[in-house]
Amino acid sequence: MRFTVLTLFPEMIYGATDHSIFKRGLEQGHLQLDCVNIRDFSGNKHNQVDDYPYGGGLGMVMKARPIYDAYQHALSKRPSTQKNPRFIYLTPAGKPLTQAIANELANEEALFLLCGHYEGIDERVIEEIVTDEISIGDYVLTGGELAALVLMDCVARLVPGVLGKEGSFADESFMSGLLEYPQYTRPAEVLGRSVPDVLLSGDHGAVEKWRREQSLQRTQSRRPDLL
Repeated sequence: MRFTVLTLFPEMIYGATDHSIFKRGLEQGHLQLDCVNIRDFSGNKHNQVDDYPYGGGLGMVMKARPIYDAYQHALSKRPSTQKNPRFIYLTPAGKPLTQAIANELANEEALFLLCGHYEGIDERVIEEIVTDEISIGDYVLTGGELAALVLMDCVARLVPGVLGKEGSFADESFMSGLLEYPQYTRPAEVLGRSVPDVLLSGDHGAVEKWRREQSLQRTQSRRPDLL
């Protein structure tokens, strides 16, 4: 999987992905990452990529041309055999990110991600090149970089080889449509609390039944909208 991020702050993306599972995925060749600095395509000596909105109002709007030119540059760097990738704009106005969407995106060869700033970006460049608009929640961030990192992490861990142990994510929350069951590790008793007896029984059938019941109960109490 190749991620290409169009951003005003490449260092935020590179810094956050230089750790843990994502870093290992890069080192082992399961993942690739490129950042394109939109300011490099500003076309002016001050590297200005924003301007006042037509119609008035507070704040500034990112201009269409620098984003479009950055996109064309990124396209020119992709392998010649690779089709045009899906281009995702991270925005509160987008479709909510779900595990199902992450599963779908993980099947792509490559993804382009656009990180907005200020009051947003010129609608014309969205209409011209964006294929998907995705939100990570009903709140506003200073910029799209954090949202892009959330999406990248969510998708990257589904790419074969990244987690190392295939299927290690199969029982996690949302993979089955339910929240994950409670987890325990050694010692068997800590803080005056004991591990449920069924997990110590060695009866795999009973353990699976317990886990399913716990997932259902947890989902019912915390996220009934998922049922």
